Amino acid sequence: MLKSDIELFTSCIKTVRVYVVQSLGGDLIDIVDYGGVVEKITPESIKINGSYFFRR
Repeated sequence: MLKSDIELFTSCIKTVRVYVVQSLGGDLIDIVDYGGVVEKITPESIKINGSYFFRR
């Protein structure tokens, strides 16, 4: 999972395909979107494949 700024910026530079998950507690996650390439990163959100997602 990419959480830190450096991990997110590295995935953007390397044009790595990512997907968006939501923690359900413990080791459980839910896939929110199958995403794509990171296009833009702000302190509040990330733009992936034309859609914005909140970072928290």
